[in-house]
Amino acid sequence: MSLLAEPHHDGSPLYVDKPSPTLGELVTVRLRVAADDPAQRVWVRTTYDAEPTYHECERIEPTWWQGTIPVHNPVTHYRFLIEDSDGDQRWTTANGTVAHDPSDTFDFRLSAHAPAPQWSTRTVVYQIFPDRFARSAAADDRPTPPWAKPQPWDSLPAYEPTDDRTWLGFYGGDLDGIVDHLDHIERVGATTVYLTPVFPGESNHRYNASTFDRIDPLLGGDEAYARLSAAVHDRGWHLLGDLTANHTGDTHEWFRQALEGGATRDWYFFGHDGSYECWMGHETLPKLDHTRADMRRAMTEGPDSTVARWLRPPYSLDGWRIDVANMSGRLGATDVNHDVARTIRDTATVLNPEAWVIGEHNHDASGDIDGDGWHGTMNYSGFSWPIWSWLRAERNDARPFGRPIPVARRGGELVMRELREWRARYGWRAAQQSWNILSSHDSARIRTLVVDPAVHRVAAGLQFTLPGVPMVFAGDEIGLEGVLGEDGRRPMPWAQQEAWDTTTLDVYGALARLRREHPALIDGGLRWAYADDEALAYLREHPDGSLLVVARRSAGEDPVAGIEGLDGEVLLATGTRDGAWLEIRAV
Repeated sequence: MSLLAEPHHDGSPLYVDKPSPTLGELVTVRLRVAADDPAQRVWVRTTYDAEPTYHECERIEPTWWQGTIPVHNPVTHYRFLIEDSDGDQRWTTANGTVAHDPSDTFDFRLSAHAPAPQWSTRTVVYQIFPDRFARSAAADDRPTPPWAKPQPWDSLPAYEPTDDRTWLGFYGGDLDGIVDHLDHIERVGATTVYLTPVFPGESNHRYNASTFDRIDPLLGGDEAYARLSAAVHDRGWHLLGDLTANHTGDTHEWFRQALEGGATRDWYFFGHDGSYECWMGHETLPKLDHTRADMRRAMTEGPDSTVARWLRPPYSLDGWRIDVANMSGRLGATDVNHDVARTIRDTATVLNPEAWVIGEHNHDASGDIDGDGWHGTMNYSGFSWPIWSWLRAERNDARPFGRPIPVARRGGELVMRELREWRARYGWRAAQQSWNILSSHDSARIRTLVVDPAVHRVAAGLQFTLPGVPMVFAGDEIGLEGVLGEDGRRPMPWAQQEAWDTTTLDVYGALARLRREHPALIDGGLRWAYADDEALAYLREHPDGSLLVVARRSAGEDPVAGIEGLDGEVLLATGTRDGAWLEIRAV
């Protein structure tokens, strides 16, 4: 059944005249209803210092109601109360319309905090795991470090915890190798390059940094980082770093000094017996204490901190992805996580007002975003897991991410509800500033999860057309596989391009072009049109033109055929009606 008859509001320009207001401003909000909707009177209810207030709306067109609310608090919550002609009442929140009084959990919200930089919501992010992307000619001349176990570039990585090659297997990718392949990233359509850590660390993942003061010589050192930055910025792109605000490595100079009883000992959490807190029991990752002012000055706070240093020339990072951001500054009864987020963002934006700060969070990040800290999150819960649930193959080898059993396989109606609920929980703007992820260096590959290349292309279509910023893990675009994160970190097969799925690669490029050309895919609203087990359809509405996205996970005809207003020019199509397919139409 069509869902277009439901009352609708979201945070996009058709519905909110000031999506990023300042304190004290009045904001006009609009509610769309069907032509035959029984609404007789409408109010928008907000809270003024936590006290509910009601502002009556006026009908400005047969299908539109409009009201005005004050932005009195940094985050303003609001919802619509509808009185019908028969005396019944309904509430419209970001999670839909109900006939009972719902909690405030899913209220619409307006944030008076500064939004993420405009470029960030218009980009496509390309994630690179440096050890596995590409080797430059200089890589062969570098000595292998004692901790490493060299692996042939065309071999598969180890990924079982019983095999120490899982974290010590060394392929030798470097930064100049990335520079050599920027044309490929351009073909994908990405305009932001995000690298997992590049500081020295005795592992292939480098999340156990031994210093934050220099770039790993195995990657080419500081000079190679500067060359990469120059090459990326010369194309008009952006470059993001990856920082472990939660911990260092156990070989880090700060921790070595702490073990010897030096001035940095209280930067970590030591027990009376000499034991120390670490990330999830891993002794190689000792946890930092963000209540210590001198540690903050070294790590996150001010112009001499690690956060600031790499944003200055010649490296000129455009922001950070913060590793395990959800745990940074949290330990038992101690919780200064919001202070950590604010400090990192303040430090970054003082140096570069256009800096973008994303926090890693693989479950409910709603308490940590939409304020003055992280601009957004790696949106696993609000995007990855729902899309995985809808598109996963009945039988696949993909292993779960952080749960004891695989994600459930669910029908489209339930997945639509899940996507809507998470977007409501995060708020429109924060969700729009977060990353849509199909795979990452921590998860199984989307191709392994869905098996069928046609279904993979449907997944990519959803990634680029639902609100949020697409983040493509290097290799997804050519169909690389992996049963979990470590297995998914397979080297890019540059020498075997005949084995690439170039059809999927071309779809990624086409989707990126559409996103650049159509404001609806960046700033447009999200209005669901249809959902059943096998099909989803939604409108991205924008004053400059709206688009319809229709997706099927299995063979079948157009589920919205015959619905007025949903037939238009096909701008992109993947697949055929005898398998999974997706279409994007101008309507």
